[in-house]
Amino acid sequence: MRVTLAAALSLTLASAFGSPAAAGGDVPPIDFKIAFIGDQGLGPDAEAVLNLIGAEGADAVIHSGDFDYQDNPAAWEAMVDAILGEDFPYFASIGNHDLLAFFLPGGYQDRLEDRMERLGIAWDGELGVRSSFEYQGVFIVLTAPGILLPGDPFDVYEDYVRDALAANDSLWRISSWHKNMRAMQVGNKPDETGWGVYEQSRRGGAIIATAHEHSYSRTHLLSSCRNRTVASTGDTLALSRDDPDTPADEGRSFVIVSGLGGRSIRDQQRCLPALPPYGCLGEWASIYASNQGADFGALFGTFNYQGDPDRAFFYFKDIAGNVPDEFFVEIGSSAPPPPPPACPADIAPRGGDGEVDGLDLLVLLAAWGSSDPLADLDDDGTVNVVDLLEMLFSLGACP
Repeated sequence: MRVTLAAALSLTLASAFGSPAAAGGDVPPIDFKIAFIGDQGLGPDAEAVLNLIGAEGADAVIHSGDFDYQDNPAAWEAMVDAILGEDFPYFASIGNHDLLAFFLPGGYQDRLEDRMERLGIAWDGELGVRSSFEYQGVFIVLTAPGILLPGDPFDVYEDYVRDALAANDSLWRISSWHKNMRAMQVGNKPDETGWGVYEQSRRGGAIIATAHEHSYSRTHLLSSCRNRTVASTGDTLALSRDDPDTPADEGRSFVIVSGLGGRSIRDQQRCLPALPPYGCLGEWASIYASNQGADFGALFGTFNYQGDPDRAFFYFKDIAGNVPDEFFVEIGSSAPPPPPPACPADIAPRGGDGEVDGLDLLVLLAAWGSSDPLADLDDDGTVNVVDLLEMLFSLGACP
C-alpha cells in the first residue's frame, strides 16, 4: 500500500486498523537465525555490521528503525543489497530519522514493499508502521509508537499489537519498534512510546526488540515492563502468554535495545551506580555501551536451536568478535504471578525482598511524584508525602 505522509498521519489517528486473520502454528527451520539491529547509518561501520550479519549466517534481519540518517533510500538499499543481496529477507520499522523519506515515492516504504513482494512474503497492515508478518514460523509485529505523533494516540499501536498477537498462534513471536520508554533504555532518552506496546507484547509472549538509544542492553525476564518487575534472573528466559480466561497476568518476556548498527556509540547514563535513585531496579541483565568499550554489532537469535522447536539461543556479537551477552530463550508454560509482598511497604527490588528498609525508601523516593503503582502505597494515584509517611512508619515493622 502506497501512502502519503498526510495519509499516514490520518491512519495513525484512526482508532482501529483492522484485525489480522488468525494464522500460524509452524515452527522455524532448525537453527533459523535472525539478526536484530537499529540506528545504522551509511559508511564503513554500517557496512561492517552487515558483513558480520552475513558472516554469522543470519537468515533474516529485523531492523528497528533509523536507516541511513541521510534521507537517501536508494543509497541505503544499495548498501544492504551489495552486502546481503537484493533477495535477503529484511523486516524494518520506521525510525524518527526515516520519517521525511519513508512515505515518498521511491522511499523506504516503497523499497521495503518491493522487497517483500519480490520474495513473496505477505504482510498485514501498513508496512513498517502497523504491520505483521509470518515468516519461517516466526511471527513479527512492526509498529511505530512515538514516530508519526507523540506517544501512542488513542492506543492505536497498543491495540494493533494486542490484536495481532491474539490472532496468531505461532510459537515464536517478536514485537519490534524504534523508540523507547525512558526506563527501558540506559541512555538519556525520555518517555516516547507509552507503556501499552510493551505490556501488550509481554502479555502476548513476544520478544520485545527496540533501538533508538545507540548502545546494547537487555533486561531480565519481566512480568511487568511498566513496573520493571523481574520474574527471573536466570540465563534461560521462559516466555509465556497471558491467558485471557484467567484474572492473573501470566505474560513473561524481555526487552532488548540493539542500537549499535553503525551510526554511533553512546554512554550509559542511567543505572550508574545500580541503585534506585538512578533508575536501576535490578531489571538489566546486560549493558554494552561506550562505558564498557562497546563496538558496533548485532544481536543474533537462533530459533529451533539444534532441533528443539521450543528453544532459542541469543548472543550479541560486535564487529571485533566480542560477545558481551549470550542467553537462552524457551517457550514456557503460563506461570502464576509472584505472590504479593507480606508488607505493602516492602517494594524493593520491585515487589519485595522480605523486609522494609532503606532500599525500599530509596525506591519510593525515586518514584516521587509519579503514578508508579508499586510505590503508591495509599493508591491515590500519586507517590507523595502520605506514601513517604507510611513507608517511614513501616521501617523495620515487617514482616
